[in-house]
Amino acid sequence: MQFIPCTYAQHGIAILDILNDAIINTTALYDYEPRSLSQMQDWFKVKEIGQFPIIGAVEDNQLLGFASYGTFRAWPAFKYSVEHSVYVHRAHHRRGIGRSLLQQLTAQATKQQYHTLIGGIDAENTGSIALHQSLGFRHAGTIRQAGFKFGRWLDLAFYQRLLNTPQTPVDG
Repeated sequence: MQFIPCTYAQHGIAILDILNDAIINTTALYDYEPRSLSQMQDWFKVKEIGQFPIIGAVEDNQLLGFASYGTFRAWPAFKYSVEHSVYVHRAHHRRGIGRSLLQQLTAQATKQQYHTLIGGIDAENTGSIALHQSLGFRHAGTIRQAGFKFGRWLDLAFYQRLLNTPQTPVDG
């Protein structure tokens, strides 16, 4: 398995398939409708403009999963915090791919001098919560009944990991 930067041209459709499967079948995303190819293209543009990585796990030219982060909140004082996501194709679950992707993402956040990685996880997603905890993420709070999907209320748990960066944080 290799870790590579994803591009829209090479990986847009595969990432869209992974995301849409999660939208349709899980509470990993609180969307109701599958995303379109044009939405995926816009997503890639936002990542590029923000210099946010999209890291893919690839084996035999097949995308097994991906991880990325982006703006946590759009106010200047949050510039050292990013919200991340990790998705693995359902056919490749339980192979350690999510763990490896999150480790790669953490290394990239450190390199880019971010301080806080934040994951918003459906509170019933015990697998994702266990993964985050095993990599040093701590529970930072839960917003009860934050979403409604599949005919039920969903609690959104936040997990965060503090990094030893930036070396010299500044205001402004």
